[in-house]
Amino acid sequence: MSEQTPQQPAAPESAGAARQDFETMTRDIAEVPAVEVITTVAVHLMSSAAVNLGLAEDGADHKDLDEARKLIQALAGLVTASATEIGSYHAAPLRDGLKSLQLAFREASVVPDEPGQGPGEKFTGPVYG
Repeated sequence: MSEQTPQQPAAPESAGAARQDFETMTRDIAEVPAVEVITTVAVHLMSSAAVNLGLAEDGADHKDLDEARKLIQALAGLVTASATEIGSYHAAPLRDGLKSLQLAFREASVVPDEPGQGPGEKFTGPVYG
């Protein structure tokens, strides 16, 4: 039987390298403009909501309206809160995408929400097709 030795703590060089990597990542993210971070997050929310609405390939396999509702609600809050900060050039397509998702949600729901009660409509107002 061979005796197992306990793992040695990380060498100081590797700890220093990890800290340097973290500092590099922090510096890199600090260089990204806020508008880019906001729009990237919005696109991720849109994509995830679309998948949960069943709009992706093999959509029925991934359809989850409860998850879609949460994502659309978060997207509406983000788009509404950041619109003046990111400007209409960036906000307009996000609003269009949000409205499309809200309409798709209404269409996918077996029992549609009352106007103004759908996901994100507390931020955007009632959405009509």
